[in-house]
Amino acid sequence: MAEWTENELFKIGNAEELEIAWLRADHSLSKRVIIWVVRVGSELYVRSVRGEAGGWYRGVLKEHAGRILAGGVEKEVDFVEESDPALNDQIDAAYLSKYRRYPQYVAPMVKPEVRATTIRLAPRHAGAS
Repeated sequence: MAEWTENELFKIGNAEELEIAWLRADHSLSKRVIIWVVRVGSELYVRSVRGEAGGWYRGVLKEHAGRILAGGVEKEVDFVEESDPALNDQIDAAYLSKYRRYPQYVAPMVKPEVRATTIRLAPRHAGAS
């Protein structure tokens, strides 16, 4: 299993925004969408502020693969659904801390319907399809 390097975790985890594109059924990439990203330990997480209605969220659930760009790092990733309550508490805290200067926008990121869309970004092995 591929892992993030410390440099990648630092750059992506500290980036204000992340561009995400998902793999379509025909193996082309979608248009990139800008979202927020947080780091918890040695993992990176994203959530859909629109809950399950978010277009990018519905897209990543189809093939569970795509590409991200943040902090100067571009990487092929797998999208892994995350539902562990204790881990989601840590992810909530990461969102509230990192984006605290945007209180009106970060508050929805910890609502139950948004929390239910937590996705872990897992780096892909070279040659994985």
